[in-house]
Amino acid sequence: MTMRRLASVSPLLCRAFARKNLLDRSSKSQINVIRCYCDRSQQPSPRRPGPLKVYRSLVEEGKLQYDPYQESVATELENLLGRLEQYEKDMEQFHINLANWEKNREDERRKLLMEEAELKQKGGVWTTVNKHRNKLVEKWISRKKNENIEPGVGKWVSYLNREKKLDSLVGRRPVAPPAPKGLYLYGNVGSGKTMLMDMFYSATEGIVKHRRRFHFHEAMLEIHEHMHKIWKNQVEEKSLQSGISSWIMNLPFDNKVKQWLAAEERYMQEVQMKNILPTVADKFLVDRQMNQRGASILCFDEIQTVDVFAIVALSGILSRLLSTGTVLVATSNRAPQDLNQDGMQREIFLKFVAKLEQHCQIVAVGSEIDYRRYIAKRSIDQVHYFWPLDSHAVKEFDKIWCKIINKSGGRISATTIPVMFGRTLEVPESCNGVARFTFEYLCGRPVGAADYIAIAKNYHTVFISDIPVMSMRIRDKARRFITLIDELYNHHCCLFCTVASSIDDIFQGTDEGTLFDLESFQFETEIEGTRLRRDVLAKGSVGSGGSPAGIASLLSGQEEMFAFRRAVSRLIEMQTPLYLEGVCSLHPFFRNQHKELSSDRRCSLQPQS
Repeated sequence: MTMRRLASVSPLLCRAFARKNLLDRSSKSQINVIRCYCDRSQQPSPRRPGPLKVYRSLVEEGKLQYDPYQESVATELENLLGRLEQYEKDMEQFHINLANWEKNREDERRKLLMEEAELKQKGGVWTTVNKHRNKLVEKWISRKKNENIEPGVGKWVSYLNREKKLDSLVGRRPVAPPAPKGLYLYGNVGSGKTMLMDMFYSATEGIVKHRRRFHFHEAMLEIHEHMHKIWKNQVEEKSLQSGISSWIMNLPFDNKVKQWLAAEERYMQEVQMKNILPTVADKFLVDRQMNQRGASILCFDEIQTVDVFAIVALSGILSRLLSTGTVLVATSNRAPQDLNQDGMQREIFLKFVAKLEQHCQIVAVGSEIDYRRYIAKRSIDQVHYFWPLDSHAVKEFDKIWCKIINKSGGRISATTIPVMFGRTLEVPESCNGVARFTFEYLCGRPVGAADYIAIAKNYHTVFISDIPVMSMRIRDKARRFITLIDELYNHHCCLFCTVASSIDDIFQGTDEGTLFDLESFQFETEIEGTRLRRDVLAKGSVGSGGSPAGIASLLSGQEEMFAFRRAVSRLIEMQTPLYLEGVCSLHPFFRNQHKELSSDRRCSLQPQS
């Protein structure tokens, strides 16, 4: 009997089947990543509990340690959730009005163009122009004919006049309803920011249809992808006149008038291209599967301003979204005004901060405790992280691999998965949502966040072997490894690995040198604020939060310190029962399966014969 058939018979039978067939009791449920969770009833599931209720339940069950800061944030998120139901209704009507307005405006714009084209066809405008231009201008226009230069008035004046007419005919763009203030959560590594945000995001299901959750890396890549597509389409339209010929070239006008129409269309597109970030923002939160435009909620994890592009892109896109009614719930290690430590693009950055403070309540998650470590101390039998690299560790690692592969179908094969920008990635060993790699394959080659996101989305369980201690000699590999861990954690993957040292020592360096030294970073970013990087650690105010001893002495700046402390903290959390129990309900592999099941059941286990 398949799991799909079992789910239709009884959720209790489904659980029993899963426990009997998938959990090796002698291993004390170390393979709980592939446990089955079904709804308690055959009826459609009720509305998800809010973040405050979820938080208090986890505290009562002993899965979380009570923290007044976390409870306060959960309360704020609960209050925001309560304001969203009416706001969602208002936004639905707004999107209807917006779609109608855009359609009407485009229809009227084409009517105006056609009226102007008809006048030109009759010779009214062209005759007047021809009488007044001299032979030199006529020759110049002839040479520029292929460039579609309009004789007489400039295109900018024509464009503005046409826009003014459209405003009077159709009215101005509908204004989004007043949005409730979002939340910007900041605090130390392991203080619970992402956990609380995810509780809120989960609770919005069924309340808010337009919603997205992004991690910084994924957001930046998607912004790049949208910009690339817009520019590519613009180039294609210029060279092939695609999108123009479809409605212009068959009109009953002569070639001169058609060229004028084509030039007007291209000019409008060029004007829009000058404001590409708002254009990207309008596409950023599109629900591609449902083909629904816009969004009401954006959850953004780990906001950073690591370079000029991040500052400019985030400022342009988030400002546009906030101005058009999107509610932002974000997390970061820093308060907004402290994000830009290097002072890059200061004017743009200050406008961005002002927009955040206008539309978000800034909340510090003030705990100095790394709760990932706290939870991990209460867990037993942590056998997802095998060290050191000896024969015993390798043997246990292989044993777990074989067990999970056998439960997943038993057929290992090489495959290729799609990556952003039309690229692909070869996966040497995989089986039904489980994949295995070596450290060198993932971090020793020129791969990056886009590749790691593709892996994290396609595989709920990832095995990585032969991870070394990080040192200056493999500095680039270490940076890739940090990004890899971020994406596996962000997509809620289960990780098994063999490593040369304990988690606390993995970034401590070797006799070959520490991972980062102060002098090497002088060439990359010479100042932090107004201080040299060598002075940052001595005067920095980063809380210890249970970070491994000695890590501060190895890093040359606060951003690097945050990144490495976060990776260590996440590696610890990824072995805890609370994290592993969530894999089956939170990972995209299982969430996609949920969509395939009927609405009266949600079994996250891959069907097995």
